[in-house]
Amino acid sequence: MPANIIGLSCHYHDSAACLMQEGRLAAVAQEERFNRRKNSPDFPLQALNYCLQAAGLSVFDLDAVVFYEKPYLKFARVLISHLRAFPRSYGSFRRTMPSWLADRLALPLVLQRETGFSGKTLFIKHHLAHAASAFLVSPFEDAAILTADAVGEWATMARGRGQGSAIRLTHEIHFPDSLGLLYTAVTTFLGFEAHEGEGKVMGLAGFGRPIFLEKIKSIVALRSDGSFAMDQSYFDFYSEDRMYSRRFVEFFGKPREPGAELEERHYDLAASLQAFIEEAIILAARDLHAQTKTPNLCLAGGLFLNCVMNQKILEETDFKNLFVQPAAGDAGGALGACAFVSHSLLNRPRDGRMDPYLGPEYPVSRAKRVLTNANLAFRELSDEELYRSVAQKVVQGQVVGWCQGRMELGPRALGNRSILGDPRNPAMKEIINEKVKHREPFRPFAPAVLEENAAEYFHLTQSSPFMLLAPRVRQEKKSVIPAVTHVDGTARVQTVSRGLNPRFWSLIHAFADLTGLPMLINTSFNLRGEPIVCTPEDAVSTFQRSRMDALVLGNLVVERGAP
Repeated sequence: MPANIIGLSCHYHDSAACLMQEGRLAAVAQEERFNRRKNSPDFPLQALNYCLQAAGLSVFDLDAVVFYEKPYLKFARVLISHLRAFPRSYGSFRRTMPSWLADRLALPLVLQRETGFSGKTLFIKHHLAHAASAFLVSPFEDAAILTADAVGEWATMARGRGQGSAIRLTHEIHFPDSLGLLYTAVTTFLGFEAHEGEGKVMGLAGFGRPIFLEKIKSIVALRSDGSFAMDQSYFDFYSEDRMYSRRFVEFFGKPREPGAELEERHYDLAASLQAFIEEAIILAARDLHAQTKTPNLCLAGGLFLNCVMNQKILEETDFKNLFVQPAAGDAGGALGACAFVSHSLLNRPRDGRMDPYLGPEYPVSRAKRVLTNANLAFRELSDEELYRSVAQKVVQGQVVGWCQGRMELGPRALGNRSILGDPRNPAMKEIINEKVKHREPFRPFAPAVLEENAAEYFHLTQSSPFMLLAPRVRQEKKSVIPAVTHVDGTARVQTVSRGLNPRFWSLIHAFADLTGLPMLINTSFNLRGEPIVCTPEDAVSTFQRSRMDALVLGNLVVERGAP
């Protein structure tokens, strides 16, 4: 029996679609890459169409479509929570009800309206989708599983175990107690946008001291097993643009206005939040290890995009092997829903390999046409000429846009939609920010290092192919790679293997031949506030609206100012 399964996530943030064929990951992509709205919550029609086209299928070839949560169970929580918080929840209620009644409760009808699909539509719980997204594509036959995010239907954290193709979640923490919502509340208090600024707070934390840790513990009671209870009088999860209450402001002081100058207390609050989250998750992981006794741990949910915390789990628990797939947040829920049906329900075999390069790729003919229409001169090089030429440009201090093959999955560029620079240059972070990114100066850039050389530069005990670990830089190497060493001495490392991404590996190897350093700065190919580029058109537009020095589309090289 054929088994073409589509998984979908949407209607909150980071909408995505995933296709599995006979248990094999065939395609997956986020809707934001197509509609160009960052963190888009829209029904992922374009992502779904891409998945079908990549496999040469139509909707009539699908055996099932599976959604990453149970809408009616979630709707019950939304209604109950609004009633409990009435009348202050009235504004939120009016804002959210139309979308619930129009689309969210009628996904089979939406599918039929948008695609013509009228076949089997399935739903699985949100945290089960997260758990499946990590364990079922991991290399482990037996692993503990820990999930944590803002909120699914009711659950905000879940613990369990995966064995073979079976997943059993045994413990849950429910809304309104949520580490994810706590992180977002502080994010909005610090003047950053919810669901967008959490990564900024992680970077900000490296500059501060956790002097507010005990104050956080006084409003979030933390138990020895990692469970917790939040004093809800300090929070307001029904506000339009913030998630903290007046009492929170009285306790922690005046909130920062968006764009206002950062003060020492802002750095310290970020550091205190990071310390609290790390302590809670490490306690939960230790308790989970005591229950399961397995050396392997799979993590999923938006909270585990926090690579600093992930590293601490490796260092401060008895787990020896960690797996976090690249789209750990809600986008990965589409993958998890798909994988659960394919492997756990239909018993399709797992292959234990997570390939993150499952998005669209485009023919060289399209890239040439786009460049020609933009009046951009280009050279077409052989592979070896390309690696040597681009490596030389980086050595010369240039900033290079690098667009290759199939687009990667997740919020972090992994070498196919990347901006590249020289990690030896202490000014390179400022140069990339000035020319392209225009990011806050406290946010670090990541090193992409050849996997076989990673331990020479970082205190790293396992590979980090998806940029989800932040080990300490070895003391003697900090002066060698100043552009990727964060103020706290860590780096958000991507280890690059020849088997997983041979072109990116070859480019870094060419840079090592010239410099002796097997590493490049790797940051996402986008302008501030925009999604990572997808198409050649996106890449050319970003190049033209920035001041990066060169653009590489496949084997085509464009140099700024070239005749």
